[in-house]
Amino acid sequence: MILLDTHIFIWWIDDSPRLSKRYRQIIEERQNDGLGISIYSCWEIAKLVEYGKLELKFSIDDWLEISLSHPNISSIDLSIPVIIKSTQLPGFHKDPADQIIVATSIISGIPLLTADEKIIAYPDVITLS
Repeated sequence: MILLDTHIFIWWIDDSPRLSKRYRQIIEERQNDGLGISIYSCWEIAKLVEYGKLELKFSIDDWLEISLSHPNISSIDLSIPVIIKSTQLPGFHKDPADQIIVATSIISGIPLLTADEKIIAYPDVITLS
């Protein structure tokens, strides 16, 4: 399984040209092993829609329902270990969504697919590129 960062999930579901050919290939190669989405990413997407920073093709309710019903997609719930780990990431930046997603990857032991340079540069998380 791999964990998709929020923006990667959105770009993949919406077939956005912002998703690079390489990242699309990684998803296709790993899809049968499972694609994980932090439940916090779902919250983050809903907040982006609420704030008018993201427009979806459907209502947020329908978009999430359709997106999470794709084959091999699994939502990963928040857990106490993830919450605690998110507060114990030495040298990591202060974006709470990124902290939760990185902690989810670390605690779950699954690599993270992200285009976020700050996350890619963080040595304590395994990222794919």
